[in-house]
Amino acid sequence: MQDVKSTIIRFNQPNDQRIGEIRKISGFVKIKNFIDIIDVLDLEANPRASKVGAVTNDIQDSIANTPSLLPFKTKGVLLAAADYEELERSRYRVTFEDPETEGILDGGHNTLAIGLYILKNAFEYAGEKMPKGVSSWSEFKECWKENRSIVEDYRIALRNEDEEVDGDLNAFVPVELLLPADPDSYEIEASFRSNLLDICAARNNNVQLSIGTKANKKGYFDTLKAVIGRKDAVLATRIEWKSNDGGDIKVADIIALTWIPLSLLEPVADENGRKVEPPAPSMTYSGKGTCLKSFERLMSSPEVTISPDNDYRHELISSGVTSALTIAADIPALYDYIYEMFPTLYNRAGGSYGRITEVKKLNNRKVKETPFGGKKIATLSPLGFIAPLVYGLQALMEVKQVDGRDVVSWKVDPLPWLIENLPIVVERYADVLAPWNFDPQKVGKAPQSYNQAISAFKMAYAGI
Repeated sequence: MQDVKSTIIRFNQPNDQRIGEIRKISGFVKIKNFIDIIDVLDLEANPRASKVGAVTNDIQDSIANTPSLLPFKTKGVLLAAADYEELERSRYRVTFEDPETEGILDGGHNTLAIGLYILKNAFEYAGEKMPKGVSSWSEFKECWKENRSIVEDYRIALRNEDEEVDGDLNAFVPVELLLPADPDSYEIEASFRSNLLDICAARNNNVQLSIGTKANKKGYFDTLKAVIGRKDAVLATRIEWKSNDGGDIKVADIIALTWIPLSLLEPVADENGRKVEPPAPSMTYSGKGTCLKSFERLMSSPEVTISPDNDYRHELISSGVTSALTIAADIPALYDYIYEMFPTLYNRAGGSYGRITEVKKLNNRKVKETPFGGKKIATLSPLGFIAPLVYGLQALMEVKQVDGRDVVSWKVDPLPWLIENLPIVVERYADVLAPWNFDPQKVGKAPQSYNQAISAFKMAYAGI
């Protein structure tokens, strides 16, 4: 069981508003009161993992040079907690029981900048230098914990009026605190927790980010994460399941690949009763945001996931979708193999890969690696040339009835099959490049490319 985190937030000039099941306390909080907030909170509820940069530097400059203007120069911090107690003197004791949805919903960069400002001044008071290399929230929080005693000494010194201390921690920051309107009502609290996902996504106003954030928070990625983790633990850590959390592979790139096996299943209705049609094959290359949105709708279906506790978190119940995601976890490694071998096999089929203009441009790069495994290779390929071939793997999949339910499985062990048969597949597919004047964008977006790739795989599988 995770530790329950509590703190007291003290407001200046608070405004108390209630609409429906949500209560909002908005006002100003002094920077010195953020010490306790930073102690207990991380950024699990925030879709962006904050990084040090121009934004955080500007905020620190405002704190230091124009503290009286700070509350008017920043939108501040949005907090949320389902469990709270109202105290005297505009204070609220809040308990963050579920850090995945409660805590800092918006304002991660503001909180990071405030924390860095406090930490730097604490080090200066101690006669020491701030450690270098703190460039992200996680690195800051680690530094904060390791040097918490210095921060405490600094805070005590600020209270001593006889001691000269640099750094003004009395600057105000705008803070909104969202609470359930009735903390004693289980139904209102459950509804409040569920609504936090929509509020968080709306405050971080990027459509693709909102969809990915909601999907991640609702647990829609959990099965895929687990399966990929079992098959390739390194790959699982490289996927950016949450924006700015350090992964170099976008979650949309992975979700797009899931539609190769998912498209074989019968469509289901989403939570609003609308049929979820699979994206067109070309969307796995040129419409990854659409693939992500369709995935979120698919997983919202009561035929696919349920919420056992009637809250935001969902569990996968569809054996068909589970099997498809298990198959999808194999695709990144197969993608890398096709990516690595395509230039050689294209040349073997009679082409001259290195003379293609877009290939020459791409290979001016010094770093040449496969997209998912990061294996060093001789030649990079435009993704528009590779995407149809990867989609062609669908020809090696089938839907079977197991205990009366549809499940997706491989017809053959895919990697050994590719090692033996990819040369003939590429030979039959290679002709698709010329009609599109070897333009990767046109090749990757053309339905004919995917049809030809699937046909090439089917013929090779049939031994023709």
